Amino acid sequence: MTSSFGTGDLSLLHPLVGADLRVPVGGEPRRYVDLDAAATTSASAGVVRAVQEFLPWYSSVHRGAGAKSQVTSARYEQARETLTRFVGADPATHVALFPRNTTEALNLVAFRLGLTRDDVVVTTAVEHHANLLPWQRHAQLRVVDVDESGTYDAAAVVAALDERPTPRVLAVSGASNVTGWLPDLAAITAAARDRGVLVVVDGAQLVPHRPVDMTALGIDVLAWSGHKMFAPFGASGLVVDRRLLADGEPFLVGGGAVKAVSHEEVVWADTPDRDDAGTPNVIGVVALAAAAAELLAAGERNRRHEDLLVRALDDELATVPGLRRLGPTSGDRLPVAAFVLDGMPHGEVAERLAQEHGIGVRSGCFCAHPYLSRLFGLTPAEVQQFHDDARAGRADRLPGAVRVSCSPATPLADVATLGEALRALTSRAATRPAATAGQLR
Repeated sequence: MTSSFGTGDLSLLHPLVGADLRVPVGGEPRRYVDLDAAATTSASAGVVRAVQEFLPWYSSVHRGAGAKSQVTSARYEQARETLTRFVGADPATHVALFPRNTTEALNLVAFRLGLTRDDVVVTTAVEHHANLLPWQRHAQLRVVDVDESGTYDAAAVVAALDERPTPRVLAVSGASNVTGWLPDLAAITAAARDRGVLVVVDGAQLVPHRPVDMTALGIDVLAWSGHKMFAPFGASGLVVDRRLLADGEPFLVGGGAVKAVSHEEVVWADTPDRDDAGTPNVIGVVALAAAAAELLAAGERNRRHEDLLVRALDDELATVPGLRRLGPTSGDRLPVAAFVLDGMPHGEVAERLAQEHGIGVRSGCFCAHPYLSRLFGLTPAEVQQFHDDARAGRADRLPGAVRVSCSPATPLADVATLGEALRALTSRAATRPAATAGQLR
């Protein structure tokens, strides 16, 4: 298939809004190269079209007899089933909710499970803060550590599951937002299921890139973000076993979450209304469902294109002098790469790529501080120094790396542009004094 991005790209069916955006570089306009998809993606033209077609019908859900409200309500409920089936769950046993993002989704789940300080949650050193801090707030953490390559195997998870006391929850990411590494999710979830441990998967990086079958994998809860899958309209997906939400108070309380209210008593609504307080973001939900339909339609084309992107990234980054990759550089991965450049602080690399080449990347710790600390091999004393510097507002001393990340819509040519830009940076940096060890991190 030939896409709008150039001959030979097997990418998403619809182009992205802003694909031809021009930014000033050296006083001249240049096409913006967006290599920050792990943070957020632009909307696809198909998603925008779905939103525009729906807008004349937009109204309040569930509480209006008019035609617009009836259409909106039907569209909203249809989206629940669409998103549930999109991730391979059964609408009879699972239900879809639409929080703002993965972070809100995982906070909701951690609260609704009614965890106590006596409960144990098994998680890993790879996690984004969104799949770490909510569990840390409500329960004890048992962390599966990583090896020098920044990965762990299923046996390490099994060992953590078999420790006593028996954990209530296994909370893992389906893919790393830092390195693009994909754990053996099938083996991990099977081990938890065999032990009766609830499985929660942070799918923020996984769902936009790979098909997910919750039923086959035995996943009880899956959360992901619309803004990472071409639907940046403020709605995300949370598919959860209905039984987990049948009792207890909701995370947010207010209109729509109740059947009856007095000053003395509340009769909560049934699932899913109980966890859907307030006027929902129907526009975002319509966008999310449209994005899911696009990804399903693209299917294997996206996977083949992303495999090409992974190889292109590996090839280009291997040619950059003084570039050190973080995490695995072999095996099944998403088109994501984190690295440092000798002699150049990470923030400067990102800034110069933007200003001198019109390339957007990300730098820092990517909301995964424990993982970056392990990838850098920081000692406990160095981690403490990291925290002390952060507390003192010394941003210039904080560790970090540069991350480039692609989506299924990223043209292969953009990866070649990145390689050229990095080689240009390093050729000029060769004559500069070396950065300190702290700056390199």
